[in-house]
Amino acid sequence: MSHADTALLVIDVQESFRQRPYWRTDDLPVFTSRLQALIDGARAKGIPVIQIFHVEDEDAHFSLKSGFVRKLEEISLEADAVFHKRRHSALVGSGLDVWLVANGIRKVIVSGIRTEQCCETTTRHASDLGYEVDYVTEATLTFPMTHASGTVFSADDIKKRSELVLSGRFARIATVEEALAGASTRSAA
Repeated sequence: MSHADTALLVIDVQESFRQRPYWRTDDLPVFTSRLQALIDGARAKGIPVIQIFHVEDEDAHFSLKSGFVRKLEEISLEADAVFHKRRHSALVGSGLDVWLVANGIRKVIVSGIRTEQCCETTTRHASDLGYEVDYVTEATLTFPMTHASGTVFSADDIKKRSELVLSGRFARIATVEEALAGASTRSAA
């Protein structure tokens, strides 16, 4: 039996997003395939899989009462722990930080929805708290956005920008395989 020093964070992979007008399925098959490979690989290595859901009382689709605050139907996941957050960082007010410390976690693997919002914010916050972070872009999902100037940024543009600003400063940009290979485990005493 091994105990991991690493935890996989699955951030906001929830049905709530499917209700949004910007929801697109173009990248969904690749995202769900890569995320499932990451979840399954973490399981196989004894890495705890942590599920985080975004909740907002005043938002019909992110309210716990909505029924949409549940895992995305395409993903198979049995979480070791589940947290609800009300901020962009999964480490603010959710109890996740306490769980990570209590379980001796020193490194987190970040995945989820949306690439440039909650995933990127959690990455920066975790780094600032002293965690090593692997940011697995291919296991994140986002959607095109329009700048105030009218310029449209594709999901790929946004992912590249997140990698640019995070790489070497806040995280190691990693593929699913690199993140799993770099996960640290220790034998239980």
